Amino acid sequence: MYTLGQAAKEAGCSKATISRAIKNGKLSASRLEDNSYQINPAELQRWVDSNGHRNSKMKQIATQDETAETPRETSGLQVELEALRQIADDRQKTIDDLRQRLDAESEERRKLTAMVTDQRQPPKGFWARLTGR
Repeated sequence: MYTLGQAAKEAGCSKATISRAIKNGKLSASRLEDNSYQINPAELQRWVDSNGHRNSKMKQIATQDETAETPRETSGLQVELEALRQIADDRQKTIDDLRQRLDAESEERRKLTAMVTDQRQPPKGFWARLTGR
């Protein structure tokens, strides 16, 4: 059985939070003659599991030592990440090359269109200009 302080430490929250949970009926506890509480570990665990999103202990981010990944797994992931970055770089180079080709072909098409649609009369010779024909 836990005291209020022990339960708070185990749950990773304050004594006031545990006391409030008891008063609100969310956590069962026995009251002793000296007005202290006695909390069953199983009951505390039930409360922690049902209120984990509010529990500061549950909010802690796992450190590298606490994760299940080994250095070998991590290095494998790093190799895979590097391979994916290389693929992304290659795709970007391909996209840039295709854009450059498209721009060059568009410019060439504009020039050819201008040449085909330019149907001005050739300049008139001296006699045609003189006579107005």
